[in-house]
Amino acid sequence: MLTALSIANIVLIERLDLDFEGGLGVLTGETGAGKSILLDALGLALGMRADSGLVRQGADKAQVTASFVAPAPGAPLAGLLADNDIALEPGEPLLIRRTLKADGGSRAFLNDQPCSAALLREVGGHLVEIHGQHDDRGLLAPAGHRALLDIYARADAGAVAEAHAAWRAAEAKLAAAKTAVSEAERDREWLEHCVAELQVLAPQPGEEAELAEARAAMQKGEKIAGDLATILDAFDGSAGGPALLRGAARRLDRLAGDHVLLAEALASLDRAIIDADEAESKLQDAARAMEYDPERLEAAETRLFELRAMARKHGVQPDELPPLAGDLAVRLDAIEGGSAGLAKLEAAVAETAATYTHAATALSDQRARAAARLDAAVAGELAPLRLDAARFQTLVERLPAERWGPEGIDRVEFLISTNPGAPFAPLAKIASGGELSRFILALKVALAEEGGADTIIFDEIDRGVGGAVASAIGERLARLAGAGKQLLAVTHSPQVAAKGAAHFVIAKSSEGTVTRTGVRALDPAGRREEIARMLSGAEVTAEARAQAERLLEVV
Repeated sequence: MLTALSIANIVLIERLDLDFEGGLGVLTGETGAGKSILLDALGLALGMRADSGLVRQGADKAQVTASFVAPAPGAPLAGLLADNDIALEPGEPLLIRRTLKADGGSRAFLNDQPCSAALLREVGGHLVEIHGQHDDRGLLAPAGHRALLDIYARADAGAVAEAHAAWRAAEAKLAAAKTAVSEAERDREWLEHCVAELQVLAPQPGEEAELAEARAAMQKGEKIAGDLATILDAFDGSAGGPALLRGAARRLDRLAGDHVLLAEALASLDRAIIDADEAESKLQDAARAMEYDPERLEAAETRLFELRAMARKHGVQPDELPPLAGDLAVRLDAIEGGSAGLAKLEAAVAETAATYTHAATALSDQRARAAARLDAAVAGELAPLRLDAARFQTLVERLPAERWGPEGIDRVEFLISTNPGAPFAPLAKIASGGELSRFILALKVALAEEGGADTIIFDEIDRGVGGAVASAIGERLARLAGAGKQLLAVTHSPQVAAKGAAHFVIAKSSEGTVTRTGVRALDPAGRREEIARMLSGAEVTAEARAQAERLLEVV
């Protein structure tokens, strides 16, 4: 709900601060007083096109600030604000501010946080509906008719959207599986050959490095085999170096006690024996490791070449052959089990499609029943609005299967026929702006509390009518406002003005060459005088005041 509006330097408005409450508020004033300026300023705050012509002559910039009751937690608008990181403080209003420079530049703010004009328009669409002589939004947009009918029907369209998402997800899984199986089928013969080859080869992790190392060792062993044999001969037998060292140590051991140097010599000799034994052991290990065996070398080379050849064939490193063998085996298994897997996925698609179709068909039937009720409700509002020859129809048309979507299987559009025998046509095709506004009023009254913005503005809905019709318009505006809405009506009709819970008068004044537009709230006496002016014209008569009193008493 709109609670306050501040305007600075918009056309003829130099400075204006207004407070609003719920219910029906009416705005009146003489022709040319500037009622459209007020709506243009509000439209600017709601994200409409920023026209530099709105900036008051001589001013550098214009500014409009609108204050609204913050949306309840969980409301769609609250989610939209949260998605765009617009903070809402508990108990604080939602503030919209728009500035417009004389050179055409503009800036928008939500709760003092900069935002785009596009976001401002989206937020404004949740807050305010404006219905005027040239309105091309709101109820005139067929894209929104289905949602309005669902709200009127109290239908759970969300369940249909969830069922549709599950159906599409199942179809996507089936398509992906079919593609994978199809690709695998094309490669079946190649896969079978590769898997068989790799199973025979049976590569092991790290095998290539081990074979290469063993092969290199054996190749070196072939070259140094003679030298190693000669060296080992020097360690072997009673004439070998270690044996001679041990004999010398035994003799020296009997003499070591005779002199300290002999004892030291014995210790050194013992160390030499230990080192000689260790050297012999390592030489023997090396000889075994580098032992040249032509058959063993040939076997290692053959295995190494086979591993490397297989790796080149598949474009991988030899150590990547074991996991490759596993991957290819899995792909081959997928072909074998593909049919069974596809059957399960096809069953899932059929099941989710049936769930969606059942939910969407139930929603379609619910829409059709609600459409009949809505048509009857709107029809009951037309005659008092001098639209008794008109007919209203809510079209619920089944879509072809390829156009079914998360919103269901229907196309919904509000249609009218303004003359007997004339075909039904979209709302926007009405020739008369006055008829259009009254049709929208009838529809809004029929929809009553069901959805829509909390603040609704009707701009000159009573144009071209008077008397009983104007009174009927006023009654319906008051009834709609009583259904929990805030209505602001720009009106020329005293019958409509008398129905308002609040009354604002818009007036233009001049001081020399400066012209200003102002707006003020009227007290009861001021209301009677303004309604009397609307009844009598420039000269307010006693009869006009008495009639104004009667209109206000009826309220």
